[in-house]
Amino acid sequence: MTPDQVLASHRRMLAAVGEPVIVRRYSGTGAARSSIEAVAQARVMGYQPKEIVGAVQQGDRKVILLNDPAAVVPSGKVALATMLPLTSDDSLVIRGAAVAVQGVDDSTRRIGGVLVALELQVRG
Repeated sequence: MTPDQVLASHRRMLAAVGEPVIVRRYSGTGAARSSIEAVAQARVMGYQPKEIVGAVQQGDRKVILLNDPAAVVPSGKVALATMLPLTSDDSLVIRGAAVAVQGVDDSTRRIGGVLVALELQVRG
């Protein structure tokens, strides 16, 4: 499959079972602290009991976050691509609640060098 075909497949899947989440990045400290945000389609899932090993803790969630270059960028937000690569210093807002990014996998859903989606481990 080509990257465009995989992206189209992910779009369809996330349109059916996904939800919008906010990706948030802070910069600065104290009174000068500010943030930028991007909105992206995502699938939020719990881990299966057999997946709770190593750094994965009970209550952590797995998020498949679509990196869609054609996504509409809401006013006051930025495109997700401008925030890549994501790190453990970033956070997500899922259904109004902030969660911390624990791990970022930007390889599993990369096709022919094109990043279609990220798999994130989040906590909180």
